[in-house]
Amino acid sequence: MDEQEFQRRYGPWALVAGASEGTGASFARQLAAQGLNLLLVARREAPLTALAQDLHAAHGIACTTATIDLAQDDAAQQLLTLAQGREVGLLILNAGADPNGALFLDGALADWDTLAARNVMTTMRALHLFGAAMKARGRGGMMVVGSGACYGGLPGIGVYAASKAFDLVLCEALWAELAPYGVDVLSYVIGRTDTPAHRDLMAARGMPLPEGLADPDDVARLGLERLPFGPVCNWGEADDEAAMSATSAAQRRARVQQFAALSAAYAKG
Repeated sequence: MDEQEFQRRYGPWALVAGASEGTGASFARQLAAQGLNLLLVARREAPLTALAQDLHAAHGIACTTATIDLAQDDAAQQLLTLAQGREVGLLILNAGADPNGALFLDGALADWDTLAARNVMTTMRALHLFGAAMKARGRGGMMVVGSGACYGGLPGIGVYAASKAFDLVLCEALWAELAPYGVDVLSYVIGRTDTPAHRDLMAARGMPLPEGLADPDDVARLGLERLPFGPVCNWGEADDEAAMSATSAAQRRARVQQFAALSAAYAKG
């Protein structure tokens, strides 16, 4: 889609959570290049401010930042407050890595509570709050950046994997619910990406950086390209290819469409 259509569909403002570095910063740079004004959110203020200044200087867009801990109980409301008075046509929830690196019973329950709050409760609430306005306007897009861990329980990241599975299934349902109103929803399932956070995690575990890591700019570019087609995009796979899971994105799309049709027929009956 060309720049004018992209702005009409997803502008004039985009909110990117988890924007200070890595894939989130790549999303921000590419959206700024498309002419969208930006609301950038992260926990660290300094890199977020530097990014906002660079994007304003390079593209002349308005750019507002906020430091918000997405694990806080009122985080989604803080995002909505940040957006007050601005028409947010695109919501990208990119935060949510697992910093714990522990088996379930070896980790503190408080750490799992924090992870679930950030990846499940805040995600659900933000999709509800911003999705309602988009539905009323009849346009917009929402993307939740996930992980291939969503396709199965993995020892050591069990809570993380479960939270990403929740996000995947919720996005699939919202895609079917909001498509008739012109709102695009995408669960973007990515793999290992060369981000500072990933490098720090591998270093903390004393492990070498694996080969073949995805470039964050490439990851962001594909996510924005696939947003109109939802509900799932698996990084590194064709739409009809199944590698991360037993089903391809196309098969999952058809399954959701089938269930949506059955639900509609049942409701009419």
